[in-house]
Amino acid sequence: MPLALYDTWSRTTRAFTPINPDYVGLYCCGPTVYDHAHIGNLRTYVFEDVLRRVLAFNGYAVRHVVNITDVGHLVSDADEGEDKMEKGSRRSGESAWAIAERYAAAFMNDWRALNLLEPAVWCRATDHIAEQIAFIAELERNGYTYRTSDGVYFDTSKQDDYGFLARLYVAGLQAGKRVAIGEKLRATDFALWKFSPSDATRQMEWDSPWGRGFPGWHIECSAMSEKYLGPWFDIHCGGEDHIAVHHSNEIAQTQARHGTRLANFWMHGHFLMLDAGKMSKSAGDFVRLQTLIDRGIDPLAYRYLCLTAHYRSTLRFNADAADAAHAALDRLRRIYAQWPEAGTPDAHFVARFKAEVDQDLNLPRALAVLWELVKCDLPAATRRATVDCFDAVLGLRLADWKAGTYAIPADIALLAGQRDKARAGKEWGEADRLREVLKAAGWHVEDSASGQLLRPLDKTRL
Repeated sequence: MPLALYDTWSRTTRAFTPINPDYVGLYCCGPTVYDHAHIGNLRTYVFEDVLRRVLAFNGYAVRHVVNITDVGHLVSDADEGEDKMEKGSRRSGESAWAIAERYAAAFMNDWRALNLLEPAVWCRATDHIAEQIAFIAELERNGYTYRTSDGVYFDTSKQDDYGFLARLYVAGLQAGKRVAIGEKLRATDFALWKFSPSDATRQMEWDSPWGRGFPGWHIECSAMSEKYLGPWFDIHCGGEDHIAVHHSNEIAQTQARHGTRLANFWMHGHFLMLDAGKMSKSAGDFVRLQTLIDRGIDPLAYRYLCLTAHYRSTLRFNADAADAAHAALDRLRRIYAQWPEAGTPDAHFVARFKAEVDQDLNLPRALAVLWELVKCDLPAATRRATVDCFDAVLGLRLADWKAGTYAIPADIALLAGQRDKARAGKEWGEADRLREVLKAAGWHVEDSASGQLLRPLDKTRL
């Protein structure tokens, strides 16, 4: 069956056919680098990496573009408040430019730790001010802008289908005045260029035909995606929180300039939730990837956890989920490492795996195929070669893993020996009890065909 992907624009899953025969154009909204990324942000990048890998699995070359937002993202989607970079600078005492460099570097470290493929282009908003000014100037010539005392705004009333991506009820938003609008003509209008305050100097500001200031958040993606992929390309991705405002505004800008909705497919990853609710950087209640690493959880175990839920479903994160993902990946690695190399992939299992990932990236079902393969009676070398084929999509770097060695204390070894004896005597209740004793002592137990496998378990709860 052909590759099929869910398109937020049409609200349908439809067959994917590339626009350009030479490559697939893929644009992904990157981070605003005023703070660390949290693991909810990173879940979206894992989904986008899997998408890129599935496209390659289907034989497509991919031109992957990711932006870095280092100016213009205000703390409010209603175009109120200060720029997030300026806010980060004020909070830390560093310059906005230094903040951008520090958090961009931290983001790149997270990116590599999760084994995300490098894009063809990293593009920064501050490196593309000229392109953004040119884009706004053409919108002005086309009659889509107006000025207020604090900036240049896009007039959404000029488009009858504004907000279609999010199925916005624009009239209701205007009538209810649920969004503070200031001098804007409508609640849905948005900033293209913001003027610097007359009584202060911003750290990040540029001259423009309308006055000294800085670009709004949305214009950067329309301008940079057009520069690197053209005004009509294959797939635009982001988190589900981008649908109502950021992506709706990107589409409005490109429709006004080029008459396209920018991308043929709009794809969105859903939230990762803590037990206490959705993470928020602005509220300060977020978990970083480094938080997991500090608690002994492999970053690729977090990647594995992301694969266990479909990208269009909410993923619940807690300590038990993290431990389970870590244990599953550890088991997979240890079994895989025992298999000899030089096998040939099994065509039947490869076809089944491909059928699942080709149905809108159904990774939970693809993982089920993986574990069925692990437990089947095919020759070990065949299973290893087939898993290698799967890992081109999963990105777990199984072939690179080397087994660690753990110094097992005498008392832990004694408990493990007692549990081995209980299992041999089929005393399953006693074996389960001893497993819990070992867990309480800080050791995870994994049963395998070759016996018990033990590893230290960090008991710090998230």
